[in-house]
Formats: sequence, C-alpha cells, structure tokens
Amino acid sequence: MTVTTRFAPSPTGRLHVGNIRTALHNWMLARKQGGRFLLRIDDTDAERSREEHVAAIRDDLTWLGLEPDGEERQSERLEHYERAFEALRAAGRVYRCYETAQELELKRKILLGRGLPPIYDRAALALVEKDHAAKAAAGIAPHWRFRLDHGEPIAWDDGVRGPQKFDPAQLSDPVVRRADGSWLYMLPSAVDDLAMGVTDVLRGEDHVSNTAVQIQMFEALVAAGLGGQVPRFAHEALLVGREGKLSKRLGSLGCDAMRARGIEPQALLALLARLGTSLPVEPIAERDALLAGFDLATFGRAPARFDDGELERINAAIVHQLDYAAVADRLPEGMGAAGWHAIRPNLSHVGEAAEWWRLVTGPVEPPAFAPEDRAFLAEAARLLDWGDDPWRSLAAALKEATGRKGKALFLPLRQALTGMDHGPDMAELLPLIGEDEARRRLESAAAA
Repeated sequence: MTVTTRFAPSPTGRLHVGNIRTALHNWMLARKQGGRFLLRIDDTDAERSREEHVAAIRDDLTWLGLEPDGEERQSERLEHYERAFEALRAAGRVYRCYETAQELELKRKILLGRGLPPIYDRAALALVEKDHAAKAAAGIAPHWRFRLDHGEPIAWDDGVRGPQKFDPAQLSDPVVRRADGSWLYMLPSAVDDLAMGVTDVLRGEDHVSNTAVQIQMFEALVAAGLGGQVPRFAHEALLVGREGKLSKRLGSLGCDAMRARGIEPQALLALLARLGTSLPVEPIAERDALLAGFDLATFGRAPARFDDGELERINAAIVHQLDYAAVADRLPEGMGAAGWHAIRPNLSHVGEAAEWWRLVTGPVEPPAFAPEDRAFLAEAARLLDWGDDPWRSLAAALKEATGRKGKALFLPLRQALTGMDHGPDMAELLPLIGEDEARRRLESAAAA
C-alpha cells in the first residue's frame, strides 16, 4: 500500500513554526517511503476561514519546498459529510442533544467538584420522540454527538508514543455537528482520511484523545460501507518556546515573518526536521540527507524547545553553503559569482550582501591615520602591482620594503581599502575593487 500522509491546516491565519513542523514531518514520512503527501484545507468554519490565508498556505509550502501531490478543500466536500452523517444516524451512532453551553459548563463544574471526570453524562439519550418534537415546536434545533461504544478499550500502537489504550467510558461523546448544521473537526476529518486513502496520520500529541474517539468513528464509517481502512497514528511532542506552547498569535514565528527577516527555507527545515528527535540539529541543506535520517523511532516524548537563536545560527551556516546560482536574483546589481564567494562567509542573511558589496562599489570612509601609517599607505600605492594575486604580491612587497608584518601590515591596508577593521578575505576582495580604485583609495588615505 502506498504510504499517504496529509497536512490539514485551517485557513484562519498564517503558518507558524509549529504547523510547519507538522507539515514537514508528514512530507518526510511520505517521501522517505516513496509515498504521497496531500494538502487538505480544513475550511468548514466559514466565519473564521479566509481565502487570503488559503493562498498564503500554498505560497508558504511552495517556498519551503513542501509542495503537495494533491489538494482537497473541505468546503467542497460537504455532500460527503452529509452522506456519512446519514449512514451513522441510520446505524444509531449519532444522537440529538439540546444542552446550552452554559448548561454543559455547569455540569462540568459539578463533576469536577465531585472529583469525577468532566465528561458528558449522555442525558440526551433518555429523550424520546415526544421530547424531540416539543423541542422542534419550540424552535430549538439539536446539535449532534457521536455515540461511543463502551464495550471494548480503544487501543492502537502509536508510531511515537508506543501502545496506547483508552477506556471509552471515560471519554465524552464528541459533538460532531452544531445546531446550525455546520461541522466540527472530528467527523469530516475521518471521512476525508478514508476517502483520500490516508494511511498515516502524524500530528501533535494534543490530538491523542481525539485519536481515541476518531478510531471508533473510522470503524463505524467503514462498517457503514463508506470504504477505506483505519490509518496508523503517531503523535509527536509539541514545540514550546520561552512562554510555553507556540501559537498562531506569535506573529514573529510565522512563515511570512521568517521570510521577511531573511531566514532561508533550508535553515527552517533543517532545524524543524530534528527538533524533538534524538538526532543532532545540523545545517543540512540537502533534502535527501535530511530524509536519510528521518525515523519515527528517533522522536522523543519531551516537549521540543524552539530556540530562535539556534535558527539564526543554522541560517548563517546554510547561507555559507549556498551557491551563487541559488541567490543570484537576490544579490545587488553587479555582484557576480566571485563577489558572492568573497562576501558569503561574512553573511548571516543573504539580504546583508548589499551592505558588504558597498566595500567594492564604494564609497568607503577610512579612519584618520597616524603619520607613519600614511607614509606606509603611500608606499603601498606606489608598490601596488596588478598581477594574478595582487593582495599577496602587495603584502610581500610591503613587508620587504617596510619591515612590517602581522596586524601592523594588514590592518592599515584593510582600513584604507574598505573603511573597516574586519571583513571578507582581502585576497578575494581586492581584485573586485580593481587596480585603479584600489590605488585611488590608498592614495586618498595616505593624503588625509
């Protein structure tokens, strides 16, 4: 069977590092086994879903290189949910309820006060048709719950957490449909996973109890003749930050914010691919190398801490690996492969290239030099010989002529030529500056 995974975001905001990690791991799980990675837009919440967020999700996945093999939108599959709902209704697996949110909260508080699990008491199951008719006559529409089978424990072998077992009697029958006819997450997700042939569901550990409930939904849907089979499940530890669980509200951790500040997609993926695993986080730019080490057996149970500083370090290391062709369209005018190679080691973000390229294009502002350094720079202008390796030739000639070496030799030259105390390798930078401009800068510094 072809391994098929899915990423199912709700288009209520931009992607952030938490759900990017989920998308990445599902992509890796599928690709590692030559399978399919699908995108499902969970947009049944018409009030909160936004079309611009759908477009942003697609754009972000493309930027990350996690383009799906197929896409579905729940808003276009409503007839499938209706058909599944009617099948479950005929099988007696969904039932009508009328409690208000306030009534349910009161019941919950009473149970907690008694030291009992705050689960739904199934009071609506005692209603008869006469009761339902009275509610309808009063204009009160029902919401619908899925009826859990309390006969056997719900068990599965989780790909990360190992054997799992839940007593269904300790779980609430979940609401699957609101009084206005709209759908909650549970049932449409199960219907779609069956229809899309999803074989593996990899998601955050906050869905573990949902999985227990959905396994019975899957089984009920299959028994009702809707086809498919129950997928395998794996639940990874959640990402946490300095303030606890990450959230869509943390805009600085959104994909758009990462792009705006110059984070490379390879850096973000290299970090997120291994956070929460026993493998070291390394600046691995090649997808095949990341895939080679991907294994659910390496995933741990402890929360994985997202460190923005670590992302910056990984990003700098990735930038230092990037070939000219990969960044050419983002570099300042006039910078070629030699220029990129010269300044690349000094960059943390590709966007910094323009500032470093100014060392070549000018103008530069050298410091005020002592008289002896001005004389040294005048000698440098005189001895400048533009051969195959002008920097080393100049340094050798000056050393012989002046006796200077080390910092006393190199620092005044760098300052005069670039206006800085540090920077790119001068052996690479000087040919880019050019003979005439280099001599002009040395003479100008000597005369200042």
